[in-house]
Amino acid sequence: MISRQSNSSLAISLLAVVVGMLMLAYASVPLYRLFCNTTGFGGTAIASLKTPHIITNRVIVVRFDANVSPNLYWSFKPLLHDISVKVGEEKTIEYGAKNLGSKPSTGTATFNITPVKAGKYFNKLQCFCFADQMLKPYQEQRLGVTFFIDPAINDDSDLDDIHTITLSYTFFPVQGR
Repeated sequence: MISRQSNSSLAISLLAVVVGMLMLAYASVPLYRLFCNTTGFGGTAIASLKTPHIITNRVIVVRFDANVSPNLYWSFKPLLHDISVKVGEEKTIEYGAKNLGSKPSTGTATFNITPVKAGKYFNKLQCFCFADQMLKPYQEQRLGVTFFIDPAINDDSDLDDIHTITLSYTFFPVQGR
């Protein structure tokens, strides 16, 4: 016969496991985002606070892509199709956005770097994607991105074949705004 104390211990242990699993599930998305932003995993660019002091002779073409969710009545496009960047060199480019609707609307941009393996070397110093963007009816706005490619890319032999990187953004509506 199993004692009541044994049953109580089992019930408490199982409850602790369930609570722990719920806490882990709740924290998994923010922890995954932190992991991706820190490591560049999955083509996520890394936010950086300063540029490196080394500019190398290796040149990589950075292409720019823009997309808008069908639920956001905006036009959005890069003002340049691509640029050549020396590894370690800081560059600023702009995208153009326009609210095509008769009401103010707010959008948030997600981004991706391809090829994915180059994401951990693509560093953004400033980006419109770091905050929501609000546009008044028919308002046009230039949205800037300042970035560099980390010189450590030259030390990664798996990336010797990288000559082009694509920076892609997609704007989505912010619900309730």
